[in-house]
Amino acid sequence: VHVLESGGGLVQAGATLRLSCVRSGGTLGSYTMGWFRQAPGMEREFVAAISWSGGDSRYSDSVRDRFTIWRDFAVNTVYLQMNNLKPEDTAAYYCAARQLSSIETRASDYDYWGPGTQVTVSS
Repeated sequence: VHVLESGGGLVQAGATLRLSCVRSGGTLGSYTMGWFRQAPGMEREFVAAISWSGGDSRYSDSVRDRFTIWRDFAVNTVYLQMNNLKPEDTAAYYCAARQLSSIETRASDYDYWGPGTQVTVSS
């Protein structure tokens, strides 16, 4: 099982980015998928997650109403649309897959991780 993120970059505050996560080695619909982020010197924190069916999602309070997660089964990809980015969103963003169906917010509940993609938001 492999997970690979893309779409990070350097943007100004207020800009938009879309992160993509491709999971290979299985059926995307069988896994709950999550996005986490980690800033230098900080713990890895939950950002958003989506259920295996795509019918349920959850967001951290800091990104709710600005970020949107969804999945496209046709291309085996999960997306994270990030609008109105703020400097405090600067971090390495990681995609993760969880073999069980329930949405969880702890990094330890996820089984497979991508290498991460850097998002930097300048003020």
